[in-house]
Amino acid sequence: MKRYRYQWLTVGLVILVASAIGVAIYDTKSPASTPGVGSAIIEKRYQEWKKLYLQGNGQQKFVKTNVGKKDQTLSEAQGYGMLISVMAAKQGFGSQKTFDQLTRYYVRHQISENNPLMSWRQNQDDIAMVSNKAEKTSATDGDLDIAYALILADEKWGSKGELKYNQLAKRLLTAIQNQEINQQTHLPKVGNWTTTSQNENLVRTSDLMTAYFRKFAKYTQDSRWNKAVQNSQIILKKLSGQHKTGLMADFVTVSGERLQLGTVKPKQVASKYDNQYGFNACRIPWRVAYDYQISNSQVSRKIVEKMDNFFASQKRVTAVYSLSGRPLEEYENTAFTAPIAYAAQVTLNSELKARYTKKLTARITADDYYPNTVQMAALLTSGSIGQ
Repeated sequence: MKRYRYQWLTVGLVILVASAIGVAIYDTKSPASTPGVGSAIIEKRYQEWKKLYLQGNGQQKFVKTNVGKKDQTLSEAQGYGMLISVMAAKQGFGSQKTFDQLTRYYVRHQISENNPLMSWRQNQDDIAMVSNKAEKTSATDGDLDIAYALILADEKWGSKGELKYNQLAKRLLTAIQNQEINQQTHLPKVGNWTTTSQNENLVRTSDLMTAYFRKFAKYTQDSRWNKAVQNSQIILKKLSGQHKTGLMADFVTVSGERLQLGTVKPKQVASKYDNQYGFNACRIPWRVAYDYQISNSQVSRKIVEKMDNFFASQKRVTAVYSLSGRPLEEYENTAFTAPIAYAAQVTLNSELKARYTKKLTARITADDYYPNTVQMAALLTSGSIGQ
């Protein structure tokens, strides 16, 4: 009898150890939802955002990016809008109708019938939204979000209706590969207009969306997207290792098959903060943490945790930093704090979660499209944790 009793004790210990290991693995792969960020608050913020920023008519809608009387929008904003609406639908409170309205606007404002990349900006002219000749070029970040949102829509609703999400997604991804991916580095260019030796190697660091590239590879069976995943992670890892803070510049250059890194100068691309952690790079904690959330990439985890540690050492997070960690502005901005709050959830950083979850769940306001929309996207992504 003693022998059997010991056997049962051994079996019991094995079960306990296996259960503990299983819990540990589950915690690593699927962080639990953060207390206080429940579905009700996310839905409330979504309704606020939708009321304040969606404009248009019954057939087409766009995300208003300015505060003037005449409307303006960007392909970046349309990508956010489509991503937000389909993620809201996946969580039970968005609608296919809203997503389709946004999709029709995207289709209406493709660069041309033969080019499905979206024109990067439209302005109101009487009752129409139009792009001039200079605006009929692309911004890669907007196109990447649009393509990803179309795939999520296909997974959610299928493609048997009026709008064939699968066809739109695959056509757009082909154009992105041909026009917006550097064929030597396999990294995203900043737009299809970067065709000269002076600009073709520019990279917007927040465009290194490895989670998206993984999805694109599986969806299209195009192995070039796997190369984009691999090289994006190589560059992100290199950039993370350059400074103790883990911070990265808005823009860098990457050239050749060996992925030689270079820097840009202030105002070379978009602003005086082109070579600092500014209003483009502030999205990196969100983009990279999302890759860790869905793929369990340990490279992405380490990159995000290094940034987490830096921001946890700051008394408060302000807008714009030097890469060494010196605040370059005194004011706070939700475009910086919301991605950090989301990343803290994914990496289970309790200190940052306690300090910044309230920034992620704050009321959506009408004062500035960009931080409010980044907040909304990050908040919805946080709602998918544990699903």
